[in-house]
Amino acid sequence: MCAILGKSYGIYSSRTTGGRAAVARRSEGLPAPGDGDDDPLIAALISAARLHVETQTGLALVTQRWRMVLDCWPVNGRIAARPAPLQALVAARVFDFDGEARTIDAQTFVPNASTSTLSIIPWALPMPTRIAAGIEIDIAVGFGDAASDVPEPIRQAIRLLVAHWYENRAIVAGSEAAPVPSHAAALIAPYRTLPL
Repeated sequence: MCAILGKSYGIYSSRTTGGRAAVARRSEGLPAPGDGDDDPLIAALISAARLHVETQTGLALVTQRWRMVLDCWPVNGRIAARPAPLQALVAARVFDFDGEARTIDAQTFVPNASTSTLSIIPWALPMPTRIAAGIEIDIAVGFGDAASDVPEPIRQAIRLLVAHWYENRAIVAGSEAAPVPSHAAALIAPYRTLPL
């Protein structure tokens, strides 16, 4: 099964950068596997649907590694991990004026998966002396590796987007973009992260 699309699609492709994507088929609306002519289009639509959902929600759907770059430690001691949801802190380092990295013990950070934040005591950490981008924090984010880890409403929204964009591909290929179906937008609405 496709890591994003779930039960009504079958896979015959594999992983792409930044998460899983698959060339998939739907029992109605998309050609049967092996037709071949539309394979690149369907692969592009699946990738576009996943990216659309990730962009609209601020989430990483499947396990991904990201690097956050900061100029200094936040005074409030909270670092928001984006994209969410936070799985784990992988590594952290500060840089001196000459660009030499100094590794920071991961135990210094307190990860909170429910809020996708890392808590720190800013004055207890070494300060970067590089003028900009003096802190790098590598994190693992996403709901997990398996299709069942991604919430079903999000997988359904991706299925709806792929089917809608496939059925309206003349509009997608033209100068106008096919609008996002309101029911797909409604499925991802509860997962959107709104800035305060």
